[in-house]
Parts: sequence; structure tokens; C-alpha cells
Amino acid sequence: MNAKTDTAQSSAEALRYPWEQHPGHDEIVEVRPGVLWARLKLPFRLNHVNIYLLADGDGYAMVDTGFGNEETIEAWTKLFDGPLKGVHITRLIVTHSHPDHVGLAGWVVERFNCPLVMSQVEYLQSVYHQNRGTAERQEAQRLFFRRHGMDESLTEKLLGRGQDYLKRVSVLPPSYRRISHGDDVVIGTRRFKVITGGGHALDQVMLYCADDKLFLSADQVLSKISPNVSVWAVEPDQNSLGEYLASLASLTTTLPYDVLVLPGHGVPFYGLKTRIKQLADHHEERCRLIAEACREVPQTSRALVPVVFNKHVLDEHQMGFAAGELVAHVNYMIVEGRLTAETKDGVLQFRTT
Repeated sequence: MNAKTDTAQSSAEALRYPWEQHPGHDEIVEVRPGVLWARLKLPFRLNHVNIYLLADGDGYAMVDTGFGNEETIEAWTKLFDGPLKGVHITRLIVTHSHPDHVGLAGWVVERFNCPLVMSQVEYLQSVYHQNRGTAERQEAQRLFFRRHGMDESLTEKLLGRGQDYLKRVSVLPPSYRRISHGDDVVIGTRRFKVITGGGHALDQVMLYCADDKLFLSADQVLSKISPNVSVWAVEPDQNSLGEYLASLASLTTTLPYDVLVLPGHGVPFYGLKTRIKQLADHHEERCRLIAEACREVPQTSRALVPVVFNKHVLDEHQMGFAAGELVAHVNYMIVEGRLTAETKDGVLQFRTT
């Protein structure tokens, strides 16, 4: 490349935020012609979720829904009575099974009589979340937390408020339309390539429009925070962090450097490859902390949580995420040969190799 091209690419790779201010909760922002951005409240520390509306014939395709509670229904009602008055939703595309994204799927589909579009794994995972409160499943979760060194008091808290958010969804529609990795999806005048990735969710859907250099990254690549990457009782040996890092590496080689990224949280940004490197470095730093802590004396996941998550006091909701993330890191490091695991009195302990 010549110097001028190098300078242009370097500038595009730097993180830039065209909209430092997000939409108000009664506002809609047009980020590209026919691409609308809304922001809805969430009732925890991550206090918002982004929703995108893509022009689609005589209406708009909605990407994600917000949390499944009355406050979100009220917020949508105000938007459809205000800046979105007269707008028809042609289809609902849900990126993944977490309740801040799929929470109002049933409500939206019923209101607009539109189809629900998801990857198969994420639809079935959503069904699982709605039915995970059986006694057998709660006992499996209890044993999972205890095996990683959580005491009885903390375990009961994690099974209570720490898991309650998963229930905050409206009843899912009984049918859906499947989209899969590699599919081409036409929405209005735009053609999107479907990209799916694991780690944060099992098969999270992202959408890439090459003609417009537009990338809807869902929660896989966020602008200013790291998405949660966890392991849970249903698949206790899952290498979710390995899946996540592999997805990031694939996005780096697949997408150009100058796409506009529309994330599930935070603000739209440029500098995808720079942000991906930051996220990968972030997880490597956590692995380094774990390796150092386990070098002299074996440690449990419970003992490692404050080593890695040392900047905030964690409530039950946040502690549940932190525990899941910690297990994701030790599972990854075992697969990579950086830790070994042994069981003592029924509790896993980890030692640096």
C-alpha cells in the first residue's frame, strides 16, 4: 500500500463513535437511510439495549425486542404512538435467547402478526430458558455451583435473584422461521449475510450488508464493554471462551476494516478490528491473572472470582455472571493446557501447568 492508503486505513481502524449521544427513550435516530436505532431501558447495571429497525418494503424488520416486562411494553407503546406512528413491523429477527433481546418476542409477533426469525439453536435455547425452573434443573445448577466452590448461602442466592432474569420473557410464538450461518437475507433493498457465532450465546445471529458496509453485531462485539461469556450447569465442560475467541478471529478475517458496527449495547462505532483486538486482549489478561493466582496453590472458581472481578462489589445478579465467566476462563485454559483440574472433597481446584 502507498502511504496515503495506509493513513486512510489506519484512521478507519481507530475507534470512532459517530453518535456519542444515544437516543432518548422516546426517540428514534436514523443511522443510515432506512436504518433506525432505538434504545430501551433494562432493570440492572447494564441499563439499556439497542433495537434496530430496517426498512422492509411497506414496513420495517425489527432486530431484537427488549426485556419482557411491563416497562418495555409501555416504552414500545409510546414509540408506536409517537415517532413510529403508523409503522408496521414486517418480521421480527431475534439475535439470541437472552431476555433483553427475545423478551418481548411473543408480544411483538402478536401485535403485528409478523413472523419470528431466529437461528434454530437460539429459538430452542429460548424455549429451554422458559422451562428451566424444574426441580431437576435447579438441582443440577445447585450442584454445578457447589462443585466450583460456591458455599450454600451464595448458591441459594444465585439460584434466586441471580437466575430470575432468565424468566423475564413473554410467551414465545409456537413457530419460527430459521436462519443459519451463511444465509443471504433480503430486507427491503439491502442484502444481508447471516453470520453466527458462539461464546456469548450458542449461535448468536449477526447481519452484514457488504454493499453498505453495515454490520449488526448483536452482543458479539460491543463498543465499550465486554460481552458476558459464561459456562452453565447444562453444559459444564463447554469451552465457550474458545468459541468466542474463534468467532472474533473469523470476524477479523471476514469483514472489512471500515464497517459501521451497530451493537446490541453501547453506541454505533467504527474500528471493528481494533475493538476485536481489545476484547481478545481483555480475555487474555483475565487468563494471566488466573494463571498467576493458581501458580503456587490450587484455587477454586469461587476463590478466583475476586481475583478477576476486583473492581466492583457484585450483587447476586452480577455474581451469577461473574461465576459463569470465571468457569468459562478456566475451561478454556484447561483445553489450552494452561491449567490442570483436580477434585478435592467434591470441589474442583485448578493449578497452573
